[in-house]
Amino acid sequence: MSSLPDLPALRLLVDVARLGSIGAAGRAVGISQQSASERLRAVETQTGLSLVQRSTSGSTLTAHGRLLVEWSQDLLDRADELDLALRTLRSEGARELHVYASMTTAEFLLPRWLVRLRQQRAAGTAAPVAVSLHATNSETVVAAVRDGSAGLGFVEGPVDLHGLATRPVGTDELVLVAAPDDPWASRRTPLPAAGVAARALTTREPGSGTRRVLEDALAAAGHVASAPEVELTTNAAVLAAVRAGSPPAFLSRWAVRRDVEAGDVVEVATTGLDLHRVLTAVWQGSSRPPAGPVRDLLAIAAGPGEARR
Repeated sequence: MSSLPDLPALRLLVDVARLGSIGAAGRAVGISQQSASERLRAVETQTGLSLVQRSTSGSTLTAHGRLLVEWSQDLLDRADELDLALRTLRSEGARELHVYASMTTAEFLLPRWLVRLRQQRAAGTAAPVAVSLHATNSETVVAAVRDGSAGLGFVEGPVDLHGLATRPVGTDELVLVAAPDDPWASRRTPLPAAGVAARALTTREPGSGTRRVLEDALAAAGHVASAPEVELTTNAAVLAAVRAGSPPAFLSRWAVRRDVEAGDVVEVATTGLDLHRVLTAVWQGSSRPPAGPVRDLLAIAAGPGEARR
């Protein structure tokens, strides 16, 4: 059984630290003192640690309890952000803004942007906006913008944007990752473009901005990519395949950062390839975006540091 407490238990422990008693912490989350005490004892049993020092004058956290609260804060903040993002996406009422985004932007950037859009509107006088988010590849994003299915799109890398209004919102870079036992993972020198081109890799599907960036980078270096050994439609699927032993893959730094830090995959240095790309917002009409949620979301996306490395 996992020794990791669930989120409600961690929040209860935080409230004990904040309010100074188990009863007050229980009331803050709508449960009795007895239920709160039982839940905390269950957490202590689960973790194998003494977390709360109980007394007639109140309750304080032990040194282990304080450490657990400190370590949990980032997790709880991310959970709150995710919860707000989900509520944003399933808001009731007429949907005012349809957003189509290529996979990296949809997975790693847009959830935060949508949370900020909701918070911004809630704090001001603008009416709430319901947003539908469609994650797909860059070519499908552009097609949706052209036919009016999308009020706003976000694409990665080179794609035909003729006739559409555009705005760069950030930059990204592809990196090569391999399973730890892959021969490339132990290389001591950067892999040249010719070596990349010669091997069948794990890749995204045709139409993906990620795949197009790699193919264009190889072409600029005078090479043609080998036919992929595996083609998959999401970053998560590609990364999972590499972890399981599929050939290496090129993915966004956004997508691989945690797996590289955890040692689940290894970043393989390359040379002779320009793997940078621009993240671009696209919409119909003039270069000035229409007033309302489109303009608000664009301002958030293009804010300082939002999608830059």
